[in-house]
Amino acid sequence: MSSPDDSSQDPHDTTLIVDESVTLTIGADSLLILDDRPAKADRRCCGLLQSKPETNHAISLYNILGAEVTASNLVIAYAQPATKDDVSVTTVQYPISEKEKKAAETWVQQLLDGAYAKALRGKRLKVLVNPFGGKGTAASLYQRYAAPVFAAAKCQVDVQTTEYGGHAINIAENLDIDAYDALVCCSGDGLPYEVFNGLGKRPDARKALAQTAVALLPCGSGNGLTWNAFGTGSVSIAALAIVKGLRTPLDLVSISQKDSRTLSFLSQSFGIVAECDLGTENLRWMGAQRFTYGFLVRLMRQTIWPCDIAIKVEIGDKEGIKEHYAAWSTRPEEPDADSKRLEIAAEFPGLPELKYGTVTDELPQGWEVVSGETMGNFYAGNMAIMSKDTNMFPATLPDDGLMDVITIDGTVSRGTAITMMNEIPSGRFFDMPDLNLRKASAFRLVPHQKEGYISIDGERIPFEAFQAEVHQGLGTILTKSGRFYEAAGPR
Repeated sequence: MSSPDDSSQDPHDTTLIVDESVTLTIGADSLLILDDRPAKADRRCCGLLQSKPETNHAISLYNILGAEVTASNLVIAYAQPATKDDVSVTTVQYPISEKEKKAAETWVQQLLDGAYAKALRGKRLKVLVNPFGGKGTAASLYQRYAAPVFAAAKCQVDVQTTEYGGHAINIAENLDIDAYDALVCCSGDGLPYEVFNGLGKRPDARKALAQTAVALLPCGSGNGLTWNAFGTGSVSIAALAIVKGLRTPLDLVSISQKDSRTLSFLSQSFGIVAECDLGTENLRWMGAQRFTYGFLVRLMRQTIWPCDIAIKVEIGDKEGIKEHYAAWSTRPEEPDADSKRLEIAAEFPGLPELKYGTVTDELPQGWEVVSGETMGNFYAGNMAIMSKDTNMFPATLPDDGLMDVITIDGTVSRGTAITMMNEIPSGRFFDMPDLNLRKASAFRLVPHQKEGYISIDGERIPFEAFQAEVHQGLGTILTKSGRFYEAAGPR
């Protein structure tokens, strides 16, 4: 333990004493502050009442944003829980004498090493604010809840407001990828969709997608990327998670239609889910509740959406899917996997070729043809959580090279459909017999009708045949764990 007179700090000593009687100890997961300074007289009460700061104070290392030794003080900034769903930036500071500075500076480095661990400090962030998404409050949410967190963490921030639909595509396509560590979207899932596709349009698409991490501050209706990566719908908690976020490879899905090719990061839907998503755009003021409303309205009509479906099935039974999830989740971590991925991306910078061709080619051999005459819901997921309390694809993994494909017949009873919807938060719907689930590397869907909705990451595409193919680890996001989604896996 160091004393106030120490001029140097043992690099293995995790305790620092400041202001004679304040002990700061770095533990395994928290900073413990013991303040034994005498209470100061409260002059408003003629010195009869004493006021004293909290003596025992533990701060989670995850919540530590920054620390520094200034001319005369040790200053520690952290994210303090303000409410159940928010944190606010708070600082503590203690006087430091000139001879204590060297020891304090060494201790600060220890604190920051523990606080950030594998996470990059001082991330360079390109922040895109969509003023039109969700309820139209993204700009104010960013300034109030995210900006102070980024500032306290000494992130380098470049903020730009998008001005029209597709603007983020142009920004990402022309971005200096060497100038930023992450692209942060203040929006719903629409802006990340544009960002991934903008990066995918570049001549160095694979390199750009591998090098530039994408993150979301939840300012829209669904906010699926935030729920999966950080497990929250809070802007301030998501900002903290971005500061502490770890680079994580993400499977991306190529969507081909006639002569077009786009990228999907979240989901592809046809049937009742697509109708609920895209058919309720006029109800954005309702927030996430518009999806539930749309589902119930369409369920009462018991509509079917006939189509032709073919799937490149990799795992076709639920028990096999559970075993795959368990095996992948417990696989050993490769310490240099990210650097190897970047090297490959630099060597082959363009988008990967389509292994199965496009939707206009002959159907590849070995694909399973699924009856779609009475299709009620076709839903393919690359992530687990589609919106708050909607862990629709609990067996998905960020980079296993597979997507989960759900099919539900449109002739199931209304009662069964409602039961399935109600069981999504608990995860019990996964094993319900009317829910068909496959892990796939590709699929093709051809609608029979002339009009309707197809949703890719919540965005509408032409109502015509399309084909989807997974590219393992093509994209990059920031997550809390660096390996998994913040979602409960299959039971």
